[in-house]
Amino acid sequence: MLQSLSIRDFVIVNQLDLEFNAGFTVLTGETGAGKSILIDALSLALGARGEGGITRAGSDKAEISAIFSIADNLEAKDWLSQAELESDDIELIVRRVMFADGRSRAYINGATVTVAQLKELGELLVDIYSQNAHHSLLKPATQRVVLDNFGELSSLAAQVSAQYKTWHQLNQKRVEAEKNTSQYAQELADLRDKANELAQIAITPTEWDELQQEHLRLSNSAGLMVGGEACRELLSEGELSAMHLLIQVQHKLQNLQEFDSALKEATETLDSALIQLEETDRFLNRYLQRAELDPARLTALDASIQNIHNAARKYRVQPEDLSELLEKSQARMAELELFANDGELAKQEAQALAAYMQLATQLSAGRKTAAAKLSTQISAEMQRLSLSGGKFEVALTEQTPNLQPSANGLEQIEFLVAGHAGVAAKPLAKAASGGELSRISLAIRVVTAQKESIPTMIFDEVDVGIGGGVAEVVGQLLKQLGEQCSGTKSGVKTSGRQVLVITHLPQVAALGTHHLRVSKALVDGQTLSTIAVLDEESRVQEIARMLGGIEITDTTRQHAKEMLAR
Repeated sequence: MLQSLSIRDFVIVNQLDLEFNAGFTVLTGETGAGKSILIDALSLALGARGEGGITRAGSDKAEISAIFSIADNLEAKDWLSQAELESDDIELIVRRVMFADGRSRAYINGATVTVAQLKELGELLVDIYSQNAHHSLLKPATQRVVLDNFGELSSLAAQVSAQYKTWHQLNQKRVEAEKNTSQYAQELADLRDKANELAQIAITPTEWDELQQEHLRLSNSAGLMVGGEACRELLSEGELSAMHLLIQVQHKLQNLQEFDSALKEATETLDSALIQLEETDRFLNRYLQRAELDPARLTALDASIQNIHNAARKYRVQPEDLSELLEKSQARMAELELFANDGELAKQEAQALAAYMQLATQLSAGRKTAAAKLSTQISAEMQRLSLSGGKFEVALTEQTPNLQPSANGLEQIEFLVAGHAGVAAKPLAKAASGGELSRISLAIRVVTAQKESIPTMIFDEVDVGIGGGVAEVVGQLLKQLGEQCSGTKSGVKTSGRQVLVITHLPQVAALGTHHLRVSKALVDGQTLSTIAVLDEESRVQEIARMLGGIEITDTTRQHAKEMLAR
């Protein structure tokens, strides 16, 4: 749920801090006062694309931040966890800074994120429903999503889409194999020769390093042996060796420390040094005992390294990448061998199709049940919205007579509507006028919102084209939405839904549990917009303004009081 919104230097807003409550909140104001600025600002804070002219005149940046309660929003918590963003599972802070030069920055809980991430999370927090949403309902894709969400079939629909992709890839492979049989056979033969050659010489990066190290050692084995003997001569074997001289120093120090105990530290340090020298001497002795000249092994290493370099040049890769090239060649061979075996590829394709049909048939059955329920419930809401005798119908039509698979299932989904009794139902785009489309859209929204888990819904002047008694019914429906729970958690209803409505209808505004008013004024030569929370007396004045004309009379105020009292 949206708890608060802070706006700084945005369009015609200087500074604005708003707090929000659960339930039904209405936002009103004169035309042009900037009612939609709040929605625009929140949309940007949730990852919407920014246009030019966002910053207030004279400012170098605009800043918008919003705080949400996510205690009951499991989807948002899961998203934050997967994105590895810190959260206390109670509050969430999103922030957007937009600069006058067009740059922008996005933050979630103080961490810098991409605008795409902000948008992805925002879709789990707020559902903004504008006039344009009416028109999106005319699209088949939107209608399919509405039905699947209502029937709680979204997860199954995603499985159908994924299985379709699996089948389609196998189908394309089989078709491709049939077209390119001879070409694939030649490629497979070449790959077999290549794999056989690489299998004998391919070497991993670690093995390549070890081979080079061994070659370096054997190439210099004579020098290593001579050098090692020379080191032992200087260290311990010669008359003037380091150890012989240090032992003399050790004896002198031991004698001297009888006269001054302060020399004991030097003696102990020298003792440690002698122990280390003795260890070094023993190590060199063992090394020289094992060291040997091995011309045969060196010759073999020379040949191996030469073969590896030749293969690397032939296939235009680095020597350490030959093993990866072998793996890729073997993988392509397996793929081509599958192509060559038409029966195996056809078998896999048939299995994938069978799995798809099982899921798609299950989805079709679920859609049929959901379509009947959705049709009945929306038709009932239409009666309340003065579409008496009107009927809503969800039509399911098979894609083709032979049920050709598609990513969206086996049927096409279309919303049909009859505006009044005795009229045949027609596609929504052809049957509904502007005002009817607004009412039908609201009916769809009211019915389907019960299945939605998004806690905050915002309606931006969706009641355009509606008036009279219908307007009051619309207000009642929106209020009903605000009184519904926003979802369930382990079968238990969670917190109440939050519905914010920008409206120009007094019938709708009077039904709000909370009321905000937008106004604008000229301040120091600049037009600034402000939003105020209305008390009971201020609400009467605002409803009266919406009812009356330029001059508000006592009669208008009394009418406003009566509307609020109802």
